[in-house]
Amino acid sequence: MKYDYSSIGFYTFDCLGRPVTEIPPGGDTYFIKELTMAVSGAAGAAAVVAAKYGLKVLAVGGLGDDLMGDWVRRRLEQFDIDTSMMQLCKDAGTSSSIVTTRPDGQRPALHMKGATGAFEIDDACVDQVLDAKVVHLGGTGLMERMDGPRSFALMKEAKRRGRITTLDVFAASKVDMHKVAGLLPHTDYFIPSIEEARALSGLQDKEEIGRYFNDLGVGCTVMTMGADGAYYHHADGTRFHMPAFNIDVVCTCGCGDAFNAGFATGLIRGLDPEETTRFAQASSALNASGLGSQAGIIDYANTIAFIEARSAGTITRAIAS
Repeated sequence: MKYDYSSIGFYTFDCLGRPVTEIPPGGDTYFIKELTMAVSGAAGAAAVVAAKYGLKVLAVGGLGDDLMGDWVRRRLEQFDIDTSMMQLCKDAGTSSSIVTTRPDGQRPALHMKGATGAFEIDDACVDQVLDAKVVHLGGTGLMERMDGPRSFALMKEAKRRGRITTLDVFAASKVDMHKVAGLLPHTDYFIPSIEEARALSGLQDKEEIGRYFNDLGVGCTVMTMGADGAYYHHADGTRFHMPAFNIDVVCTCGCGDAFNAGFATGLIRGLDPEETTRFAQASSALNASGLGSQAGIIDYANTIAFIEARSAGTITRAIAS
């Protein structure tokens, strides 16, 4: 296959500042310590992290004909990411965010949806888009032209071709479930946040949520849980809770996206489920150590060294029921 990782979906330009405690009243100005730009989004940040880990990456999404789109494309190409499947959507601006990072690392944002909702993958592009060991769909819920039957068919074809499929979402309520349910029978690894998983399922307990998604056809659900780590729930009965690493948090923007890329890297490198989840958790932790998506991630060797140097606590294994 030509690529290791095909990252499809939500690409956004982020301008991030910290620390922000409040918005100035009227036309006043408050001073902050840091300001940066980053490629973010459930597909964009994952693509950059995967490239940092040495994977051959194809970026698939939409950009506007504007300065932000030009910057995103150039930034992706700086990491040797193939941008030939990034579509220019002339009637939409590049998806963009102003991220106001709080002192505790939380990052309320102002977001313009833009080209993420305007791109679509036609039949002529399918062979290239699916020519990867891992096919990742990131941002379901934001991709207006792709959400629903188009994405269902794409992931079904990916599975038919024997690809490993991963899924992340931008879905905040039960009403979004119809955009997700059709993907799950074709998804090997569903990687939502615990908040997204609860919103979609209407359930609270992580094991009940895992069973719920298994019953809908997904191979494995891996829920990211912030400071509480991650929970792995496979249809084959393998279940465990992976604790988080103890770090000083700078910014949580892109942590779940870094987890996605770290998880894919573990799969491609043949790591076992616990090693893969640990590597993904370390990727998320390193991401949180800098301002903006991927800021704290250097390369594969550095992340391995981070894991070896720090204890993340004891893995809790669940008994299949």
